Amino acid sequence: MSLKTKISGLVLCLGCVVAVPYAFATTDASTNDNQVITYQDLFHLEYAANPLIMPDGDTVLYERRSMDIMTDSQRTNLWTVSLDGSTHMPLMSSMANHSSAVFSPDGTKMAYLSSKEGKTQIYLRDMATGNTARVTDVNMTPNSLSFSPDGKQLAFAMFTPTAAKSLFTLPAKPPGAEWAEEAHYIDQTLFQRDGAGMNRPGNMHVYVVPSIGGTPRQITSGEHNYGGQLSWTQAGDAIVMSANIREDSDFDVFNSDIIVVNVADGSLTKLTSETGPESNPHLSPNGKLLAFTGYVDNGKSSQINHLFVMNTDGSDMKDLTPELDRSVGDIQWAENSRGLYFSYDDAGKKNVAYVNLSGKRTLKTDALGGQSIGRPYTSGDYVATDDGEVVFTLSTGDRPADLAVVDKRGNVTRLTDLNGDIFDHKVMNKPELLTVKSSFDDRELLAWIVKPPMFDPSKKYPLILEIHGGPHTAYGPEFSTEVQMFAAAGYVVVYGNPRGSTSMGTEFANLIDKNYPSEDYNDLIDMVDGVIAQGYIDERNLFVTGGSGGGVLTAWIIGNTDRFAAAVVAKPVINWISMIGTSDIYTFMARYWFTDLPWNDVDQYWQRSPLRLVGNVTTPTMVLTGELDVRTPMTESEQYYGALRLEGVESSLVRIQGAYHGIAAKPSNLGRKIGNILAWFDKYKTTDEE
Repeated sequence: MSLKTKISGLVLCLGCVVAVPYAFATTDASTNDNQVITYQDLFHLEYAANPLIMPDGDTVLYERRSMDIMTDSQRTNLWTVSLDGSTHMPLMSSMANHSSAVFSPDGTKMAYLSSKEGKTQIYLRDMATGNTARVTDVNMTPNSLSFSPDGKQLAFAMFTPTAAKSLFTLPAKPPGAEWAEEAHYIDQTLFQRDGAGMNRPGNMHVYVVPSIGGTPRQITSGEHNYGGQLSWTQAGDAIVMSANIREDSDFDVFNSDIIVVNVADGSLTKLTSETGPESNPHLSPNGKLLAFTGYVDNGKSSQINHLFVMNTDGSDMKDLTPELDRSVGDIQWAENSRGLYFSYDDAGKKNVAYVNLSGKRTLKTDALGGQSIGRPYTSGDYVATDDGEVVFTLSTGDRPADLAVVDKRGNVTRLTDLNGDIFDHKVMNKPELLTVKSSFDDRELLAWIVKPPMFDPSKKYPLILEIHGGPHTAYGPEFSTEVQMFAAAGYVVVYGNPRGSTSMGTEFANLIDKNYPSEDYNDLIDMVDGVIAQGYIDERNLFVTGGSGGGVLTAWIIGNTDRFAAAVVAKPVINWISMIGTSDIYTFMARYWFTDLPWNDVDQYWQRSPLRLVGNVTTPTMVLTGELDVRTPMTESEQYYGALRLEGVESSLVRIQGAYHGIAAKPSNLGRKIGNILAWFDKYKTTDEE
């Protein structure tokens, strides 16, 4: 019964929403918590990341990432595994974090980041003796480490604070007085960033430091940000990087260029000047060519990176992937400088391919993934060996990422088993591909179904539709704790890639250009109907949830249909008008998702706002958002919750404490998100006894 018909009978109690914290309903009387994924398992997951071929050519160094139950955070250590999988040993493993390793050109030294003495610093390891020394003593966290060609210097990027600005300061307070802290004076356009909060005054800048340790020297300056991929020139006298150094960079957010910075005097030389982003510069091993990714900005909300090469002076630029209608990333030169490896998403999977300098492309593997622990987004890292083998993070659909290697004949060898201790005795089903036709325009749509453990096709199951964010991102047949725990609680889960998703080409992604939400609603309902057609869904028990862009679409769905028994709208945009000026990406949204500013064309913003449809909503709805979120600020969720209460809809508001937009950053908050969603759905689930 909705609150519209019985408002006097409802008492809101957010603390009453969550059921028993480490248990949930199972799918079969013979199934117990020892056989299915549990909340406790969230603190024991591990996955592989950032593989790197060691100087011996036979061993892989990688980051082994795990969850720390005592600090409620992720821990990263450096491990090694041989290319034949015969040896698997820690290089550095402790309660500290060790990451971001790079080898000197001669292979005798390794630089890396470590927190073993408190604040994260750069360290140097002698590979022959294992001796280590701290290179830096800096106050901010370094990143983007890169050795000079002779190995004598390290370049890195680091946030560099500047003094806070103020137009007014009170006279000095009396001795012993306790006053409120100084007001924050802000004159930045983009003054906050999700995951960090209020931006401190300052910018990212590039430094060089002797690799044996010493005083870092800043080589970039000014009010622009420098960093990302740092590539030394062959002579070692300059560093190539990408930066947006335009005066209107806060409004023209994608317009970065490839620049060369002289190490001696900090002078800049621009090598590109296209209207879009040129980034990720990589010099070829022979020093003759420079590769990078980019595109010419056409104003569409979804655009794809191509892979370019040019001479080191910026001349003779060539697109190596002109016919590939997918976005290129994570580029790596072959050791012989005759071609490059790169990754790209296709049909919900992440691939690695090789392209030679003539543009001939060869697929190496389509099985990257397993690193998006919370939700089933495409993901994955790789590295190519000198012999043309590819080591990659393996996606199996029912485990987080392990390492595997694919040889030149396509044979795959798995190198690690990081989660067998957790999952070997548990029952989890892999995602199954479901293809449906769009009822709007007959396009083929890709979705995946995950069934509960001990699934019995003769029974009827409740269904959860889980919707991805973005909206220009992609789901795939990936491991997801949220999806697996929904399934373990007895729900069939369907998720997919409606129009607007990536990995299906630019035309498909831009079907929602300046038109979001729209027929992506129809696509999602078609996916639900596609599962119902399988014959094992209880149509009384349809549920829907999604986060960020998925929260937008969840609110849009329940504003257009009452088919769902309950909904959880997570970290949504509810009112596009109020988003402009409050989100940390408002200049981007105003430029690429709309054709004018809201005060010039308010109808455009309002027509696409889920708040406009709140009067239609009868579905019991939970609104769930991270307290610190500035990507889709809490005020959006508060607006929607208030509107639902005014309309008399059964509703609740869950504020995840200490969480930004990425709620899954803390394992406990990921568990709280999943637990609240399941408890809300269980509350409104109809049983045969009712």
